[in-house]
Amino acid sequence: MHRGSCLCGAVKFDVTGSLPQPDACHCSQCRKQSGHVFASTDVPRTALTIHGASNLTWFRSSEKVQRGFCSTCGSSLFWDPIHKDWIGIAMGAFDTPTDTKLGIHIYVADKGDYYDIADGLPQNQH
Repeated sequence: MHRGSCLCGAVKFDVTGSLPQPDACHCSQCRKQSGHVFASTDVPRTALTIHGASNLTWFRSSEKVQRGFCSTCGSSLFWDPIHKDWIGIAMGAFDTPTDTKLGIHIYVADKGDYYDIADGLPQNQH
């Protein structure tokens, strides 16, 4: 069981099972939402339980995706591809050890000019 929460604790979540390797998304939407890079792990919807869901606000960032954040403290928590059977959870929101490591950088063609990616992990342009 993996547990996590927003900064103020109004939204908490549990994930059953192991966490897949996270990715670091460098697209402009993720950078604007998170303030830098959005690292998340994609889990089956059935593995996620959200407590305090009434404190979540969903922003529909595209026709296919919504982004969930705490309406009290503003913590970015979820990247939700609406018509898929999985949901992305922000790595920084986990309270317990995740037992995983970053696996890939995505949308690096859109990354900010103020940093370099030099960790040796695979990089997808899109």
